[in-house]
Amino acid sequence: MEKLDLTRLYKPYYTAKNKPELLEIEPAKFISIDGRGDPSGSGFQADIQALYALAYTLKFISKEAGKDFVVAKLEGLWQFDEKAYGEIKLWEAPVLIPRRDWEYRLLIRIPAFISATDVEKAKEKLPFKKPGLQTDKLKYVEQTEGRSVQILHKGPFQNEPATLKLMDEFMIIHGLSRNGMHHEIYLSDFRKTDPEKLRTILRQPVK
Repeated sequence: MEKLDLTRLYKPYYTAKNKPELLEIEPAKFISIDGRGDPSGSGFQADIQALYALAYTLKFISKEAGKDFVVAKLEGLWQFDEKAYGEIKLWEAPVLIPRRDWEYRLLIRIPAFISATDVEKAKEKLPFKKPGLQTDKLKYVEQTEGRSVQILHKGPFQNEPATLKLMDEFMIIHGLSRNGMHHEIYLSDFRKTDPEKLRTILRQPVK
């Protein structure tokens, strides 16, 4: 049985250069979970665990039906209350906004053949396979980011402001403004990878 690998099928989606670039992002399907708070906290870790549990349940169900696939990379959308904090530049946000005040949506891209109904059926199996998981927040979403600026960040997350500043400067030069949540694609598993070796796509929808 051939195993579908989304990182190969949608290679441009999972690829970024060392300098900012403007590109068009295609519509895509995901499973997701929403949360708020410090990404080093237990709640964030529990959300990751629940999302992966759903992803692998979908994989096993699909494999039994003759359509196997590789579970895709973890992604995260991030935002904060702009009314409370005012207009803050992209590169300033990680420094000025307390981690407890960030809202996030964790995502894993899924194949086009998986439907919202398939996701709900997989969710029903989770309490039996993984008791104690917070499955009520898990959901199917379709996303169209469209026009976006992105860059590849190498190294620890705490060094992201320098890379984000390059994106900010690029957006100013080209007369672009933010148009949606800040997007990160974790090409490396940050739970297991040395921070100096992390590779993360930083993406920002623009108008």
